Amino acid sequence: MEFFHTLLEMVMSFIHQTIATLQYAGIALLMAIESANIPLPSEFIMPYAGFMVQQGKLNIHLAALAGAVGCVLGSVPSYWLGKVGGRSFLLKYGKWLLLSEHDLVVAERWTEKYGDFSFFLCRMLPVVRTFISLPAGILNAHFWPFVIYTFIGSLIWSYGLVYVGVIFGENLETFRAIWHKFDYAIIGLLVVLGVLYLWRHLKYIQADQKKVAAARDAGQEI
Repeated sequence: MEFFHTLLEMVMSFIHQTIATLQYAGIALLMAIESANIPLPSEFIMPYAGFMVQQGKLNIHLAALAGAVGCVLGSVPSYWLGKVGGRSFLLKYGKWLLLSEHDLVVAERWTEKYGDFSFFLCRMLPVVRTFISLPAGILNAHFWPFVIYTFIGSLIWSYGLVYVGVIFGENLETFRAIWHKFDYAIIGLLVVLGVLYLWRHLKYIQADQKKVAAARDAGQEI
């Protein structure tokens, strides 16, 4: 448990230092990392930006805008990587991004049901928002609607999380008391959720690798 406690502190310290040093550019950078299929949760990034808003160091509108811009900047390369690489890229290299064909199937269902509007909805859903860009490219989603919906959905998401940070800043001492009282329970919950997330994705990734191996043994192109 101590290891995860230290790891969480390192991640939070990296986020805090980046935003404190680079301000809006730091927010955009961190959100771009999250949107490029790297699990750096926006749920940690934007609330801290909100905390700095409450401290009078940032503007709430510019902070939310920076979050949305960063999301687009990280999503576009991921989109084109999926578009150029296709399904075969996901099967071969998705494991390095913690993505599986199952994630593509989930994205496919969303797009079949809601069309391009699905990318707006997905940007306001935890976890899904992180991996949706690569499948969007693989599914040949319309580029400009994808960008526009990504921006609008991410802007709403960013505003919401910044506001959480503002509330947190206004009640900092109360939250500190709660955190210190239940810190191990909170960290334990985060660890369990993280392990479940990894286990679920690794299970599907393992299935993808078996599919690739079977196709290779049969002399088929992936």
